[in-house]
Amino acid sequence: MVVLGAGPAGLGVALLLARRGHAVTVLERAPAPGGLAASFEVAGVRVDHGSHRLHPSCPPEILDVLRAELGDDLQLRRRHGRIRLAGRWVTFPPRPADLARRLPPRVSAHLAVDAATSPFRTAQRDTFADVVRAGLGPTMLREFYGPYVQKIWGLPPDQLSGELARRRVGARTPGALLRRVLDRKERARRGVFWYPRHGFGQIPEALANAATRAGAEIVCDAEVTRLDLGDDGVRVQACDTTIDADHVWSTVPLPLIARLADAPGDVLDAAARLEHRALTLLYLVFDVAFVSDFDASYFPGLEVCASRVSEPKRYRDGRGSDPDDRTVLCAEIPCAVGDDVWTAAPDALASRLVTELRAQDLAVPSPIAVDVRRVAHAYPTYRVGYETHLQTVESWVLAQPRIVSLGRQGLFAHDNTHHTLATAWAAADALAADGRLDPERWAAARERFATHVVED
Repeated sequence: MVVLGAGPAGLGVALLLARRGHAVTVLERAPAPGGLAASFEVAGVRVDHGSHRLHPSCPPEILDVLRAELGDDLQLRRRHGRIRLAGRWVTFPPRPADLARRLPPRVSAHLAVDAATSPFRTAQRDTFADVVRAGLGPTMLREFYGPYVQKIWGLPPDQLSGELARRRVGARTPGALLRRVLDRKERARRGVFWYPRHGFGQIPEALANAATRAGAEIVCDAEVTRLDLGDDGVRVQACDTTIDADHVWSTVPLPLIARLADAPGDVLDAAARLEHRALTLLYLVFDVAFVSDFDASYFPGLEVCASRVSEPKRYRDGRGSDPDDRTVLCAEIPCAVGDDVWTAAPDALASRLVTELRAQDLAVPSPIAVDVRRVAHAYPTYRVGYETHLQTVESWVLAQPRIVSLGRQGLFAHDNTHHTLATAWAAADALAADGRLDPERWAAARERFATHVVED
């Protein structure tokens, strides 16, 4: 068995296959396992590739494995975030009293009207704008979701598919939103998260160690260059290495699989039309213990280039390992490969961000150092009409009995870590005792994946 990619999904399926007695080789292009879930150091502080949390809705069988591997290092933490709405700071996840106290009366009145008129609205087209406008109302579209998707994907909401709303908006009617805000059990569930003591990267590190103990081989700095599909297996070429595999379990971007396997022309054309939004991760170092009391601040509006700014030290109890005299803010700045943000000098981008944050009533000191990471495939872009191209590529992949495409990138999906780990568990379970993939079981799992809704 060959697994492409050593992120959470790849390591998860490698662990399960190895524990079930299969010979497993994991090929990872980067120098170390982890993918975008990896952690690394900036000025002596462990940071992540943006804000990562393991949500309480993680399936229990997966959480049990992680707790067994991480022990007390996997901490249950209370969320303490905030979001900038209509020029005001509001607690996030929202609380009823805070919303009533902080939202401008004008916005509250418009939201009340939208709730009352909700039964009379219907979506005219299957776009993000129409789905949100019909469900939550024009005020939520105007004040929050419209600017948010414009910032993240660089497209107006009426140019994005309605499927994006179904994947990204958990409560899609005023009643559902009100129940989420008022329900104490739901607020309690959404108010906590799991996070490792030494950064989110401890999760893939633990999975990699467990997979290695189970017999899997993890090979880094091994970029796959070609897949030759045969009736009885797949020949995998990676740099100077050639491996003959019974099955390939791929977590690399879905369009890349089509190119590596030299798919038919119509499939390659469709793959070329599947787009991703990029992300520049800007790390600001400060010579103070903490910058604020909040773990994350969300900026749906266009007045700040970052969509979220997080302070990794606030995500964990790192006493004894985190430095006392330094902290780091991580800013997630959506962009396109090659645009002004992607190519900006780190110091210039930091100066812009600090100026914009201070304009939002944030007391941000001047950073003493700046670092940057760039992610080319951060968010799949669900442009109107993308479904046709995705179906063409997926149909071809599903017709290959020796390839399983899983994980966020492999499914072209908007998923949290617990979702992507669930795809790994389901993929391993779809392999029958005789070594053949059960297509019906995998199809049923994929139907479940299509119902995943991102938790922020």
